[in-house]
Amino acid sequence: MKALHIITGLGVGGAEQQLRLLLRHLPVESEVVTLTNPGPVADGLAADGVRVTHLGMAGNRDLAALPRLARIVRRGRYDLVHTHLYRACLYGRIAARLAGVRAVVATEHSLGDSQMEGRPLTAGVRALYLLGERLGRCTVAVSPTVAGRLARWGVPEPRIAVVPNGIDLARFAYDPDARRRTRAHLGLPADAFVIGGVGRLVPGKRFDVLIRALAELPADCRLLLVGGGPEEPALRRAARAAGVAERVLFAGERPDLPDGPPCPDLPDGSSGPRLPDGPNPPDSPPSRDLPDGSSGPRLPDGPNPPDSPPSRDLPDGSSGLGLPDGPATPNWADGSRVPDLSADGPSGPGLPALASAMDVLAAPSPEEAFGLAVVEALAAGLPVRYTSCPALEDLPPEAAPDAVRVPCDAGAYARALAEVRAAGPGPRTAPEAARHYSITRSAARLMDVYTAALARPVPPPRSPQGVTPS
Repeated sequence: MKALHIITGLGVGGAEQQLRLLLRHLPVESEVVTLTNPGPVADGLAADGVRVTHLGMAGNRDLAALPRLARIVRRGRYDLVHTHLYRACLYGRIAARLAGVRAVVATEHSLGDSQMEGRPLTAGVRALYLLGERLGRCTVAVSPTVAGRLARWGVPEPRIAVVPNGIDLARFAYDPDARRRTRAHLGLPADAFVIGGVGRLVPGKRFDVLIRALAELPADCRLLLVGGGPEEPALRRAARAAGVAERVLFAGERPDLPDGPPCPDLPDGSSGPRLPDGPNPPDSPPSRDLPDGSSGPRLPDGPNPPDSPPSRDLPDGSSGLGLPDGPATPNWADGSRVPDLSADGPSGPGLPALASAMDVLAAPSPEEAFGLAVVEALAAGLPVRYTSCPALEDLPPEAAPDAVRVPCDAGAYARALAEVRAAGPGPRTAPEAARHYSITRSAARLMDVYTAALARPVPPPRSPQGVTPS
């Protein structure tokens, strides 16, 4: 089977990194097209041996990108096209149909109750989504919660399949040596109580709640924020205003995966074939598949047109130059830098090592589609305090006994985190919830979706009720 994955951008984000992890475990010959922003995840995919082509799309209404995308699909002779994120799902489904590919699958990574990828769920956004959905054979929901939202939106239930996000359980296993080393490199005291927050630094993640909660906690408590985004300056100001700037550490964007070939996980010892390097098809944009990332121009995108849904190229929804390549240098909210991280390589400690350095993960975001950071923290054996996590809400409580739901309120988080601190450290073993979301299980489920999409005719779409395109 030969598949093309089309995604809006490849900056550091949950959907983008989940795509990279999946491709390491799918027994499928895969290529990737990113509409914009061939950022750090594109570099990681290239290091894994996956060809990534940058389409160079200049905004949501760059209709000239559609025939270019259709040519790439047609000339690639793909058996199946799989799209990810709102803009790529819309353009990718149309391009696949224009190219004669009928087996089209889309994954819905980010549908909330009131927003999708930071854009409000207006009638126009819903209408465009449903019009595009009719051109595919299946929409994959990353949780039963998202599947229910899709059905309420008007996507026919027979066209919805649930394939949860997956994690590499072994990579997140608690490592006491990594804990000591990472704390030393970050300048975190060995006896500090470290609260972790992981995710894009955008308003919806509500990391400001954790900063205000930190101000109510004892002086030995530290807040370690892992991620990048436009909210960072506001969070630094909030830390200074709360008098905790010297206790809030910004680690920047951290990779989930090391570069290089994946570990074998298939019965024959392979992890899916990789395409050899070679020339791009005629008339297609250059691919970003050289080690230095130089083959594939990074085209600047203009601002989104008025009334168009924002893109996911930047955390604020704009479609500018994209996220900076490579992780940022960790530094405290008061502006001081951490010690040299060169012992852990040029990018410093990765997310698994940072999770080992934490004592608890706090996730105050009130609206999530899955809650990947929470599941990864559980895999690291961390206690978790969270506000929204469909991945856990879809399981029985005993699957994650030390994951407790907390209102999105600074006082509530201060009390909950103080209780974790007072209880002292427990065993750092992964609960059943983390094992449930193994990436190998998710990859196997997705292969079932692919097989069904290739085998069955397109089911007749149901006309959405009460939807008027705007």
